[in-house]
Amino acid sequence: MKVSVGGSLKLVFRPWVEGLENVPAEGPAILASNHLSFSDSFFLPAVLDRKVTFIAKAEYFTTPGVKGRLTAAFFKGVGQLPVDRSGARGAGEAAIKSGIGVLERGELFGIYPEGTRSPDGRLYRGKPGGLARVALATGAPVIPVAMIDTEKIQPPGKVVPKVMRPGIRIGRPLDFSRYEGMDHDRFVLRALTDEVMYEIMKLSGQEYVDMYATAAKRQIAEAAKAEKEADKAAKAALAQAEKDQKEKAEQAEQAAQAEKDRTDQ
Repeated sequence: MKVSVGGSLKLVFRPWVEGLENVPAEGPAILASNHLSFSDSFFLPAVLDRKVTFIAKAEYFTTPGVKGRLTAAFFKGVGQLPVDRSGARGAGEAAIKSGIGVLERGELFGIYPEGTRSPDGRLYRGKPGGLARVALATGAPVIPVAMIDTEKIQPPGKVVPKVMRPGIRIGRPLDFSRYEGMDHDRFVLRALTDEVMYEIMKLSGQEYVDMYATAAKRQIAEAAKAEKEADKAAKAALAQAEKDQKEKAEQAEQAAQAEKDRTDQ
């Protein structure tokens, strides 16, 4: 996969990279990145010599049929682990266990603290559970990463990607050993996550929004639904107004004809 997928991505898109020296040549480390596009999980591993393991929704691995088997083989090949997201709490625990397992093997674990792709290119509040708990449970350094312009290559819903150069900035490793043994303190989890998100913001230059991306997506969906309903109501009102106007015109015409008929008589 490094040769086929990674080589092809580097050849076609020519991503630029800053801070490669911040990724250790060996040993465990957490790569905490912003999330702009589906392709983030491919561009980042493509520019690194080491394998990076991300987590992915279980549906990518369980879809039946030939296409489903090919999809599962592809995601396994690029180093993604299946996580059942049917229950929010269960999904979180599964992600944490998966991350700890990867790091205990001395490998690189990739995670998106926002929990989902940004709906509008801005950086959203990091979820404190996964990243912080994995970091504190393993003592692995957290390396902030900023993906740049990947959302322009393949926006949600677009199948054919646009050929352009994305960027990747890798920050210096963050050490959270000062919080050792405090992985059940929610204030510590929040502080650690916010520190990582601040570093990602500095690297990416994104506008920061102090709310979760999932909530933002709901708001955007609700706003789009409300706009659609308002547009539908406006069209219905316009159609009714045109109908009323037509009826009034017909009534006026009938009244005028009746008056004419009386005058002729």
